[in-house]
Amino acid sequence: MANKQEVLTRLHRTGLVPVLRAESAEQAFRLAEAIAAGGCDVVEVTMTVPDAVRLIARLVRERPDILVGAGTVLNAEQAMACIDVGAQFVVSPAFHQETVALCVKQGIGILPGALTPTEVLRAWDAGADVVKVFPASAMGGAAYLRSLKAPLPQIELIPTGGVTLHTAHDFLHAGAFALGIGADLVNVHAIKAGQPELVSEQARKYLEIVRHWHASHGAAAEGLLSADA
Repeated sequence: MANKQEVLTRLHRTGLVPVLRAESAEQAFRLAEAIAAGGCDVVEVTMTVPDAVRLIARLVRERPDILVGAGTVLNAEQAMACIDVGAQFVVSPAFHQETVALCVKQGIGILPGALTPTEVLRAWDAGADVVKVFPASAMGGAAYLRSLKAPLPQIELIPTGGVTLHTAHDFLHAGAFALGIGADLVNVHAIKAGQPELVSEQARKYLEIVRHWHASHGAAAEGLLSADA
């Protein structure tokens, strides 16, 4: 199992955190496979998926090529259950101090959610590795992320909510560590229709945007990341 710094480096390099929401664990598994077929090696399994913890265990066991995280984690008990079956990072929609403290103690990457500058700073001071800005679109999207980064350049941020192919570059330009992506990539309807290739193709399009960004700006970003190691 990769250590926390390796996990964070991989999250940054891949640049995408697809947020898996589905009606069943099997549907979510097929979504993860389709996303991976498109070249994206990261997924976040939300606790809203039925049997989410078992799904995490299955992905860790059957798809060791995918970096598997747990999402929509609301408390330390949920976090520990996910860590016990192999989750390599934990994401929450809001800041919960006990959850952050547990992940710090366990050496697991923790990405708590926050929205205001006060919340972002509290999460960071508590030990967050990266802060998830959610819902980013409700506050103005990339412009809001840029506003947060101006006084808080040392805090790594992952915008979630409102990230699309049309806004991805703007979020990266605003200073995003990576992009949290929901329905625009995690297309349940495509899986239901027996068209996983649509999900794979969308993943490729997102990765192309990230790769182009890293090619032109990645050297400085990698230097900053290495300095934190």
